[in-house]
Amino acid sequence: MVEEYSASKPIYLQIADRIIREIVRRERHPGDKLPSVREMALQAGVNPNTIQRTYSELERMTIVETKRGQGTFVTEEDDVLSVLNQRVQREVIEIFIKNMKELGLSKEEMIESIKRYGEENDRDPI
Repeated sequence: MVEEYSASKPIYLQIADRIIREIVRRERHPGDKLPSVREMALQAGVNPNTIQRTYSELERMTIVETKRGQGTFVTEEDDVLSVLNQRVQREVIEIFIKNMKELGLSKEEMIESIKRYGEENDRDPI
């Protein structure tokens, strides 16, 4: 599956963001082994050097750890995963608020809109 990438952000960071979201959504669990650099490069349709840079960036952020001769694994540190989860939530909220402000909504109107959405979609209550 070859991904499409935006020209506005480096590809290695876009791939890192995708992996981070998979971790936050619990599609990748603490201690899970990531695909090898070559395997991930094939999946993502990019050069292996791009994936190596992605893994290095994730390791710098302490989201993954590389074990020599074994591969790259999602961290098992609960505090790192908790901070990561909070960071992603905050980013999503910031984008939502920015979009709602562009529509001209006040904070109160945003809150009312969220409540109304929750009531109308009782399968996903808020």
